[in-house]
Amino acid sequence: MMKTILHISKYYYPDLGGIETVAMYLAEGMKNYRNIVICFATDKMYSEEDIHGVRVYRVPADFSFMSQDVAFSYRKILKQVLQQEKPDAVHVHLPNPFVYPLVCSCVSRETKVVLHWHSDIHSKGFMYWLVKPFETAILKRADVIISTSPNYIPDSKPLQRFIDKVRVAQNGIISKRFDLQEGDEEKIREIREHYKGKTIVFTCGRHIPYKGLDNLIKADAFIKGDCVILIGGKGPIDKDLKAIPHSDRVKFLGRLLDDSLRHYLYAADIFAFPSNTKAEAFGIALAEAMYCNCAPISHTIEGSGVNWVSIDKKTGIVVPLNDIKAFAEAIDTLISDENLRKTYAEAARNRILENFTKEKAVAVMNEIYDEIL
Repeated sequence: MMKTILHISKYYYPDLGGIETVAMYLAEGMKNYRNIVICFATDKMYSEEDIHGVRVYRVPADFSFMSQDVAFSYRKILKQVLQQEKPDAVHVHLPNPFVYPLVCSCVSRETKVVLHWHSDIHSKGFMYWLVKPFETAILKRADVIISTSPNYIPDSKPLQRFIDKVRVAQNGIISKRFDLQEGDEEKIREIREHYKGKTIVFTCGRHIPYKGLDNLIKADAFIKGDCVILIGGKGPIDKDLKAIPHSDRVKFLGRLLDDSLRHYLYAADIFAFPSNTKAEAFGIALAEAMYCNCAPISHTIEGSGVNWVSIDKKTGIVVPLNDIKAFAEAIDTLISDENLRKTYAEAARNRILENFTKEKAVAVMNEIYDEIL
């Protein structure tokens, strides 16, 4: 009889962020197991539905506190799902601290618990100390803890006491979203023609502090080569970022939908990835750009998977953390050396194909579950 895995994710398709995308491709891709999902509902309504063969239970939140949804009915619904579905394993995508005590109290000892450690909790002071006992409890309860890169493990303080349980399972991109489609070449050519043959430096992501976009914009003052810097995405620090530019070659594109994002990635020559804290735990956007033949520039970030995804002087250039002039020099290096740029771009795409597709990620996770079940 096929064994069942219950995935606990904060949200689930069609509500997608980085963690939710991983939850989706695991639930859909681990076909040797029956996969079900419980998550928060973003429309405040309880629902049960089948999505691409995966049963999804959505629990309406009563309120949100410090970016964490809280639902008074969650415990009751989780117990009902556990009783009805009888999962052999519960796969919890973290951080999602509201569910930690619920998993510890509701999941039977016979059921395996797998924690997918996407990131440490980065809140400090009182808020983290409020959560920490529950975090420690669920770490003790876990049978396996998944880190998304080997780089993340040594610098994650919560994981150190439980290092014997930790396994590495990389994140993967959904490559078909970034494969060229009919009509793409014309759109890509239009973008390049619009910027009149200038070297295109592109970045895209949510405009929040740890993405380091302010450093990229400040680097414009030190770039000597002929280029345009295109910044996609939106976020709470938009106004602050738009007040920084040194010249008119910095362009803000706003939020880009999937097709437009793909067009800009293929039109770009260089992908700037200036994230500058461990809050950037892996770098899915970096991996997507590398798949699209961009030569990447990134920072050294201790304890982050970013430096596992792109390797300095092999797939791109990695510069010291928050060194704005070094970032500008790296851009100039790639502007002036087209052969080097193409060499990095080819190596970058190959690295993603060999290591960081959803198929590779699912295969590793299947091996882990085959062992524990």
